Amino acid sequence: MALAEEPVFVFAPFVASAVRVEPGWVDYNGHMNMAYYHVLFDRAVDEAFELVGLGPDYVTTRNASYFTAELHTVYLRELPADAITRTTVRIVDFDHKRVHAYFEACHLAEGWVAASCEQLFLHVDMRTRRTAPFPDDVLAKLAAVKAVHDRLPRPPALGRSVGIKAGRSAGNSEARQ
Repeated sequence: MALAEEPVFVFAPFVASAVRVEPGWVDYNGHMNMAYYHVLFDRAVDEAFELVGLGPDYVTTRNASYFTAELHTVYLRELPADAITRTTVRIVDFDHKRVHAYFEACHLAEGWVAASCEQLFLHVDMRTRRTAPFPDDVLAKLAAVKAVHDRLPRPPALGRSVGIKAGRSAGNSEARQ
């Protein structure tokens, strides 16, 4: 008799462990340096992806992993030293080789969003170091998570681009007047 697949317990969104802003992460402006927001996002994705079978042992048991291909971060509020944060993760989309995820790093005590981030992850065969399809069991778990996350309202920052809005550029003669 075959064992049934383990159920996937899905949180909407997934909420990672609390992380305190370390004094060494604070820069000369007196707030958490931009690089350390990515530490928060990286730790959160490690926790979230473990639920779909992409935990630390995935590299050794399946000889595969996931790499970040692209990201876009929006910094909204300053995090001071010793602030306790909590990062949320949602699966926005996925296909047979890619996962699009959205993150929000929040001040735990006050609840406001300090930064958001979108990332595109690629599934990689570690032997060839090239993209490869996810195994069927991981795809099924990603589908279960996405189905729950799809019930959440669309984040306003999702899909933003970098640039200066038309009419606001210093090179625009009307903007200088």
